[in-house]
Amino acid sequence: MPIKDSSTLISQPNPTTYSISDWRQGYQSLYDEHDYWIDDIEGQIPAELNGTFFRNGPGLLDIHGYPIDHPFDGDGMIVKVSFANGRAHFRNRHIRTAGFVAEQKAGKPLYRGVFGTQKPGGFLANIFDTKIKNIANTNVIYWGDKLLAMWEAAAPHRLDPQTLETIGLDYLDGLLKPGDAWSAHPRIDPHCAMDGGEPCLVNFSVKIGPSTKITISEFNPQGQVVRKHTHSLPGFAFLHDMAITPNYCIFFQNPVSYNPLPFLLGFRSAAQCLQFNPKQPTKIILIPRNGQDPAQILEAEKCFVFHHANAWEAGDEIFIDSVAYNSFPSPETDVDFRETDFDKGIPGELWRFRVNLTTKQTEHQVIDKRCVEFPSLHPEMVGRPYRYLYIGAAAKPTGNAPLQAVVKFDLVTEKQQIWSAAPRGFLGEPLFLPRPGGTAEDDGWLLVLVYDAAQHRSDVVILDAADLNREPLARLHLKHHIPYGLHGSFTGEWFSPSL
Repeated sequence: MPIKDSSTLISQPNPTTYSISDWRQGYQSLYDEHDYWIDDIEGQIPAELNGTFFRNGPGLLDIHGYPIDHPFDGDGMIVKVSFANGRAHFRNRHIRTAGFVAEQKAGKPLYRGVFGTQKPGGFLANIFDTKIKNIANTNVIYWGDKLLAMWEAAAPHRLDPQTLETIGLDYLDGLLKPGDAWSAHPRIDPHCAMDGGEPCLVNFSVKIGPSTKITISEFNPQGQVVRKHTHSLPGFAFLHDMAITPNYCIFFQNPVSYNPLPFLLGFRSAAQCLQFNPKQPTKIILIPRNGQDPAQILEAEKCFVFHHANAWEAGDEIFIDSVAYNSFPSPETDVDFRETDFDKGIPGELWRFRVNLTTKQTEHQVIDKRCVEFPSLHPEMVGRPYRYLYIGAAAKPTGNAPLQAVVKFDLVTEKQQIWSAAPRGFLGEPLFLPRPGGTAEDDGWLLVLVYDAAQHRSDVVILDAADLNREPLARLHLKHHIPYGLHGSFTGEWFSPSL
């Protein structure tokens, strides 16, 4: 059904202002590695919640006191919270990439960052140095009996799911070669028709040159490659995420160009060399998953997309729900990210794109203008028509601001529910977990890591996904803070000490 403008939705709670100094505290490094049972709990952990929550993100925001210039340049750290029989165990470990180990030994930065961090010494220390550190800081997933920490510009690192110790780079049984990349945004098709209804993991890698090559790879639950095919696209393409349907992998080719000269000369990072072109359309790339039919490229309304929420097919049409920005939120030069002026920033909004495969026409609608990021939904609904979407959001209904709330969108009734951690709580990606045996699409829980600036600590908050108006089912108070992270996942397996 059509999605109406956000003005038709139910009224929202009055927004509460935030303090930039409160927000800034969440970007302090966590140097220590912890291992303990969580005993400080408000409420009660649901007895049916059993398994392990993994989350990745930058754990260090400095290198021996030398601050990084953008949080996305921080070395990866895995957080693990294991649930069983109403109890929870916490563990965190920094990922021992080759670059992490070398810099910790040297006591200083040895690499440039993709999003802004330079080696000390000005452009002369950075000129013609194109070596980039694999920081393994973006996502983490347990698949095929492997725990993999991912960063989109390189191969994943394999970790021990019990101890979180770093085993080393994993080339996926020969799928990747040294120097190859593997995206940090895999999708799991819950019932792949090409595999008899079995689940499969779908991911991609990108090679950039005069043209852009996208390689799609699909894996069965044992971690074996069952399909692989490569497609070439004209021109430069910045591709961070994709959506899937039963028949397609879907990418948005953002209208940006790349001039590497300032990077080569040591003046800027690679991401700071991206330039948004408002005169170009965004291109929607449809790649058939069967690996046999050619890709289709269609033009859409210009925007910049990091993350997609979901996509599905309906007759000769495809719908894609995405977090869209009106321009590229480019990392600034010579500006400390901790001093971010959110009022000058570009908010991400929830848009719905409609693609007609017969007429090759596209259109879009703005589902909501609230500043949002990090969408999540029931895993059974990936690639299928769905009703409920959960997403990190600003506490106020318009304008750019830090994420302090979770919004539940009912895409059928067009109503919303909001749980807010404002004014002193800040959060990232909510993760939906279906309740075992549940039949309703929203029957489950949301796991959210919330930074509590008042206590300078983080909480693992468990929300009733069916009713965000309720108080949290449980707040698990950690003994310390966790720097703001990126993406995570959940497995039903238990990876912690014996109960």
